[in-house]
Amino acid sequence: MAIIATEKTVVLVQGITGKEGAFRAERMIGYGTKIAAGVTPGKGGQKVVGVPVYDSVEEAKAAHPEINTCVQMVPAPLVKDAAMEALDADIGAVVVIAEGVPFQDTMEMVAYAKKKNAVIVGPNTPGVISPGICELGATAQSCFHGPGKIGVMSCTGSIQWYLSRLISLRGWGESTFVGLGGDLVKGVTVDECLKMFEKDPQTEATLVISEIGGDAEMKAAEMVKSGELKKPFVVYMYGRSAPPGKRMGHAGAIIEAGKGDIKSKVEALKSAGVTTVTYPWEVIGVFDNLGIKPIPELWTKPIREAKVGR
Repeated sequence: MAIIATEKTVVLVQGITGKEGAFRAERMIGYGTKIAAGVTPGKGGQKVVGVPVYDSVEEAKAAHPEINTCVQMVPAPLVKDAAMEALDADIGAVVVIAEGVPFQDTMEMVAYAKKKNAVIVGPNTPGVISPGICELGATAQSCFHGPGKIGVMSCTGSIQWYLSRLISLRGWGESTFVGLGGDLVKGVTVDECLKMFEKDPQTEATLVISEIGGDAEMKAAEMVKSGELKKPFVVYMYGRSAPPGKRMGHAGAIIEAGKGDIKSKVEALKSAGVTTVTYPWEVIGVFDNLGIKPIPELWTKPIREAKVGR
């Protein structure tokens, strides 16, 4: 079944007429994603990569009521208004790619999404991909193999592609990869994403790729202790050598007031019986030890990737 990006996902792309919006829309379509419409105010009536463009989300939704997901390709100052417009149209998931979205804007749109029983992924995310099924955003398609067994979520950059490729090469494949985003304030959080994977019958285990800063791992540890999370998950964190008060690349990666350092996170997870790894390649041995069996067909099945832009 996967999560967020599924066989039932039908997409609206906000900002589809821009260079990046058109390119990413074509890549998503090439991967198999169903894109029903695009929106750019003042550009209604056009077609971009075969997709009809509308002036507003309301117009697009009226013409294509099956739309249930929005991928934003708009600049940071426009993100909040665009997200609110999508949520007002009862779109259940909004993927926000833009970096530099003000924290206040994110807090407002995430709060509104919760009221509407909807999901915000990001900001500052590469997107979501359920291998072989659907891509939302700008992921590294060639790193992912599936449909598979391992759910992957990440708050950080390049290491997520390396680890996902390792999982693919081992033959487990991924059920869904979710780029949570590197901002201090974000939509879907680690604990919320773990709960989604917990309910997904396709996912047998999860890899959490995180960094210094925040208390997401502590929350996850408490959820394990309370019995809310039963499926195994493995955590890789980077930023081990960061001194207190140092930010490592992302707005969310900062140690403050004695919270968010690697030591306290690892101790919390270990106390709940959750495995953490020091080096990325160790995830292979850990999932082997958990008894996760490879999918033999994936060793001979080509990895799917859109040909556009290659």
